[in-house]
Amino acid sequence: MEEPVKRKWGQYQVLSCNGIYKIKELIINPMCGISHQLHYKRAEHWYILSGLAQVTLGSRVFNVTKGYNIDIPMKEKHRICNIGKEPVHLIEIQTGSYFGEDDIKRFS
Repeated sequence: MEEPVKRKWGQYQVLSCNGIYKIKELIINPMCGISHQLHYKRAEHWYILSGLAQVTLGSRVFNVTKGYNIDIPMKEKHRICNIGKEPVHLIEIQTGSYFGEDDIKRFS
């Protein structure tokens, strides 16, 4: 397991990576969020462990809480923002042909 990586929105930690998939835990601080983005070489599946978040997936915007699952296809614009007072914890499972952090096109 790798060390946590700090970001302005919180942090993530890679829990497992084997060439077929990559699993991360993300912690998003209150009133923060990841950039609006897409990936060309991977799909993602998010499982919300705790907190209250707003997800943008394509043209849809919706709120999620503990136990919610989100599938993010390759090349689909997406974003998650913490709209609550407690950190949002989620597990991200990546599948595809490449898992590098440079496979991100940012929109904001």
